[in-house]
Amino acid sequence: MRPSLPLVIAVLAAGLAMLASACVPVVAQGFRERLQRAREASLRPAAQPPALPAGARRVADLAYGDDPRQTFDAYLPAQARGAPVLLFVHGGGWAHGNKDNPGNIPDKAGYWLPKGYVLVSTNYRMRPDTTPLDQARDIARALAAVQRHAPDWNADPARVVLMGHSAGAHLAALVAASPTLWRQAGASRPLGVVSLDSGALDVPDLMRRPRIPQLYHRAFGDDPDDWIAASPHHQLTREGSPMLLVCSTRRPDACPQGRAMQQKASALGVRIEVLEQDLSHGEVNRLLGTRSDYTEAVDRFIRSLPD
Repeated sequence: MRPSLPLVIAVLAAGLAMLASACVPVVAQGFRERLQRAREASLRPAAQPPALPAGARRVADLAYGDDPRQTFDAYLPAQARGAPVLLFVHGGGWAHGNKDNPGNIPDKAGYWLPKGYVLVSTNYRMRPDTTPLDQARDIARALAAVQRHAPDWNADPARVVLMGHSAGAHLAALVAASPTLWRQAGASRPLGVVSLDSGALDVPDLMRRPRIPQLYHRAFGDDPDDWIAASPHHQLTREGSPMLLVCSTRRPDACPQGRAMQQKASALGVRIEVLEQDLSHGEVNRLLGTRSDYTEAVDRFIRSLPD
């Protein structure tokens, strides 16, 4: 007897369902494995240190705490005398990234080291083990350590400017907005901040949106009190440092958050400027230091900060 058409269809459907159920975990597992490999690669130091201008040198892996991630690299110009310092905080979704990842250092070093600046690039502890607020405390500790080291580099401890990209931009802005963080770390107030395309300046506003990337949920969790504690917008006081909030016009969140924070800062008497750029999120970091109107605008802001 030949099987009926409905029976054939049912058997085929069952077979396809079994195949799909078998394949989905494999596909998901493959993606997770690739993601984990990428994360592990991003946490490893670069195979070769970045090329530096003539006469400049790198002092690597200076510790500011007991954890292996609590280290920074200092890039020293050929000649420094009372030099200002740029303290760079890498991005990576609060869960990955490294102080010498590509795009972080070479062009910035090529532009600012010949001008006599010291450039420092710092690591910090990572999610899931360390909350964004404690990561900001790491940056505050790094700031204090840089200020202590500055005289050894012929640099000025009162002229340290925080600079960060993405998650690092959020952490730099949070430290500069909240005097509690830098005071608890034993640091002095940073001279200013250059925030490179943070989408997390107002964390409660971000977390209440109907659809946001999972990386924000993994970073900030579900507690509204934690959101407020880690929100530069909410922690900003009259003691906040001057900030330049660079934002990509190609994404929907960074520029509106920057303008809202600028409005609050104006009422507090704190200088905050918003610099909108028609660049991708990655280009905002990678192209800073190349010869461009963008680099010159950031440089003007840094040079305008009062000593």
